[in-house]
Amino acid sequence: MRVDVKNMAGETVSQVELAPAIFEAPINVGLMHQALQRQLANARLGTHDTQTRAEVTRTGAKAWRQKGTGRARQGSRRAPHWRGGGVAFGPHPRSYRQAMPRRMRHAALRSALSVKAADDAIVVVDALTLTEPRTREMAQALARVVGAGSVLVLLPDRDEAVERSIRNLPDARYLRAQYLNIRDLLGHDRLLIPLQALDVIQALLSDRAVPAPAAPAEEESA
Repeated sequence: MRVDVKNMAGETVSQVELAPAIFEAPINVGLMHQALQRQLANARLGTHDTQTRAEVTRTGAKAWRQKGTGRARQGSRRAPHWRGGGVAFGPHPRSYRQAMPRRMRHAALRSALSVKAADDAIVVVDALTLTEPRTREMAQALARVVGAGSVLVLLPDRDEAVERSIRNLPDARYLRAQYLNIRDLLGHDRLLIPLQALDVIQALLSDRAVPAPAAPAEEESA
């Protein structure tokens, strides 16, 4: 797949070939969903906690005597059915972390990139540079190059001027190419990739192919 390469003025300057193994990979919706759920689950802190009947601070005295009142027997004011009592079966600190093999994660990213490529939502620029942070200039450049909609800008390396220029834009987000993830990729309408960041992506997602088993040697005739 060949796409146009633009400059910051929005002019087409050349073309580049996108790796078919990455940008034309088979689209696996189930795998993308699993990768997204894993990332969202791993982002959860799991610090929620409720007090059980053993942890609440309340009197330990019996509510009333066992017999003779005509009311149901009550052993403790800390029981869950009392107001101010403990919580039954409430949440407690836990880990929501899910594991996923690297090859499955990379396959999900290739599927998501292929979806973006099929929708013409990938824009390649020759370079994205600023001498100093200028939010207005960056907003104008993104409007010329990408157009309307939210955009995820992939950077090949740290660039403080570009990062600070994008930081205040409500519909734009920057991310270093080596940290490409399924949540940010699916959460934006378009993807802006400088040529150097494109090399980082192709190096990251070009998993080594498993070599095919060697064919058995033919037996020599006697």
